[in-house]
Amino acid sequence: MAARKKEKPEERTVHARPELLQVADAVARDKGIEREEVFLAMEQAIQKAGRSKYGHEHDIRAAIDRANGAITLARYSEVVETIENEFTQITPAQAKKLKSDAQVGEFLIDPLPPIEFGRIAAQTAKQVIVQKVREAERKRQFEEYKDRIGEVVNGLVKRVEYGNVIVDLSRAEALLKRDETIPREHFNTGDRVRAYIMDVREEPRGPQIFLSRTHPQFMAKLFAQEVPEIYDGVIEIKAVARDPGSRAKIAVLSHDSGIDPVGPCIGMRGSRVQAVVGELQGEKIDIIQWSADPATFIVNALSPAEVAKVVLDEERRRIEVVVPDEQLSLAIGRRGQNVRLASQISGWDIDILTEAEESERRQEEIRSRSKLFIEVLDIDEVIAHLLVAEGFQTLEDVAFVPVEDLAEIEGFELEVATELRQRARDYITKRDEELEKKRRELGVTDEVAAVEGMTPVLLAALGEKGVKSLDDLGDLAGDELMEIAPAGTLSAEKADAMIMAARAHWFPAAEAAAGETPKTD
Repeated sequence: MAARKKEKPEERTVHARPELLQVADAVARDKGIEREEVFLAMEQAIQKAGRSKYGHEHDIRAAIDRANGAITLARYSEVVETIENEFTQITPAQAKKLKSDAQVGEFLIDPLPPIEFGRIAAQTAKQVIVQKVREAERKRQFEEYKDRIGEVVNGLVKRVEYGNVIVDLSRAEALLKRDETIPREHFNTGDRVRAYIMDVREEPRGPQIFLSRTHPQFMAKLFAQEVPEIYDGVIEIKAVARDPGSRAKIAVLSHDSGIDPVGPCIGMRGSRVQAVVGELQGEKIDIIQWSADPATFIVNALSPAEVAKVVLDEERRRIEVVVPDEQLSLAIGRRGQNVRLASQISGWDIDILTEAEESERRQEEIRSRSKLFIEVLDIDEVIAHLLVAEGFQTLEDVAFVPVEDLAEIEGFELEVATELRQRARDYITKRDEELEKKRRELGVTDEVAAVEGMTPVLLAALGEKGVKSLDDLGDLAGDELMEIAPAGTLSAEKADAMIMAARAHWFPAAEAAAGETPKTD
């Protein structure tokens, strides 16, 4: 419905109020908000006072002339065919008595005398103005800082409340929570503080700027400020791991083959790294060279410990690190700190063994594998040791390897290789038949057996744990399925895929509507 109204109430003298213009300009300047926002807040305050005087049920509107500060107050009545609110609406017949050419949809404006603000009215108006100005200020702060997440800012401590620090950033206030401060650091009102803008978000009480001094990127930004090569992009910070206030590791990569990435970060006589250490309350920092090769990178990350050997399991993102006996405590670090930070910065799970432990475990593995081959394949100890030495770990390795590969083992003939492979296959066939019988006796359904990746050994293990149907399997978490499976036979990705395949029947309607079929891997 189109609404037509007169711009200014008539038959009423208006008086210029230049002092209002001065107030609006001063507030806008002090708070850093638009002048128009202040005028709108003033108009709303006057309008509220007008409704208190003439009745809240009426449509009372106030306007301030932006040129001379004059205030006009008027009651608006809308011309409608059917009246729903007798205080704010009138019929065309009633309207024509006041204005001969009044049309439906038009607003008739009845000028009201200016309000003389009493103490209560003035206080109410002040509260409205303060509230609206604060809302406008917060909106301005949010717009200004929402795109500055990830920056380092400087501010002054305004106050400390229960360990949480309120920081004055000059044009906004920010919150540095207690758990985002470095342990044992203490702030007093008026202290200068440097912190990382971690988040800016709208909350019920208004926009909030959240700071952090423990965030890994805070350290990265500090190095960028201290090291020109990082700021210029010649050296790149690839990863950071921190134990705030205690120790940290930072991995750097040089994009210029002629520049060592570690040296510039340390600086002349350690000046650059010490500047960062000083800001972080003495936090010790290991600067390491990043490498695309996980083994090399993890060896670097474990410094200052020396590493003798590494064994990677890429499927499970797990690495076994062997260190000399005297290096074990250095590699692990105080309370496991060194290996924990190395794991964080690399994204790999790290197991640390001494050379003695690794040798003992290797001997035990050789003994257990040899014993398995001796008992199952009915061979002597020499042949069993040869198989283990050539890397054969399971009966499946022997059963399904090309016979030519077996025959290439020193001392093996084609006839011997063929016989060994056949014995392994016969044993696996018999074992699987027994496991299949056990699976049925335990009540594990054929639907579970049909899930891709299932083996007779895993099916029997599931049955013993009471996992018998697709629903039972779907209720498991990936790590639970990995615990049930024989050690080392199931990766996290495969376990998750099997569980999702078991859950596929839970969503047939949605998948049919989307024209999709359940994924099983």
